[in-house]
Amino acid sequence: MAAPSKTAPAVAIPNQTERFATPSTPGHQPGALPAQPRRKSLMRKYEVASLNPDGTVRHSDHIAPASEDFEVAFAGFAHGTMIATPQGPRAVEDIAPGTMVETNQDHALPVQWVGKMMLVPTAPVDNPIQLRLTRIMADSFGLSRPSPDLVLGHGARLLRSPAALREYAMQTDILTPARAFVDGISAIAITPPTPVALYHIGLPHHAIIRAAGLEVESYHPGTSLLRDMGHNTRSLFLSLFPHITSQGGFGPLSYSRATQNTLEQLGLV
Repeated sequence: MAAPSKTAPAVAIPNQTERFATPSTPGHQPGALPAQPRRKSLMRKYEVASLNPDGTVRHSDHIAPASEDFEVAFAGFAHGTMIATPQGPRAVEDIAPGTMVETNQDHALPVQWVGKMMLVPTAPVDNPIQLRLTRIMADSFGLSRPSPDLVLGHGARLLRSPAALREYAMQTDILTPARAFVDGISAIAITPPTPVALYHIGLPHHAIIRAAGLEVESYHPGTSLLRDMGHNTRSLFLSLFPHITSQGGFGPLSYSRATQNTLEQLGLV
């Protein structure tokens, strides 16, 4: 997808229904403190390309909350990340709906959805991790794993277990946030000095794709994100995925994910 000519950072959108209590407001009690205004919602622009049933591609721009729950769907791969395809590595910005990408299964899968957002380091956010990227240094997990350095957003998960998880009796590979591997040597946390385009990729079902030689999951909201959203928020979230017709349209997870509680207990996030 072509990058926009101008970058629109997250902005505060006032709630049009909010009011401020004043002495002249009906029902105001003398001596009472004025009512506090509601917190303004941070909003941002998201770009979406999705595959229509007839094989054509639909492009759409969306304004939605700049919250971690929404951004995680777009903050996967930094601009320039090389994704494995049957024709060879291709930069993530050149991946489009319909492109075949290699997976850890026996066959490639067609991309159904590509999401893009701009990480703007000066933008207001709800959580500081939204402004951080994880740079995994070349050859950190073996020869050409990754190659070259791999830069991932806070929504990316690797099919690996950090050493701390293995000591916690999780010997098998598990989907783990990229930021859990930050150790200051093989993986470092960075805040970019200038805006960076971030992307995520959706497939017909949850699968593992190869990015710069490492196994990274395709986008999936998980088992609890949609369930914990209110009806209106969930409807807005699903509107970002025109190819999904129902809440269950993402299908099951192909691998287990490390739980947030476990990661926090081990000091990994």
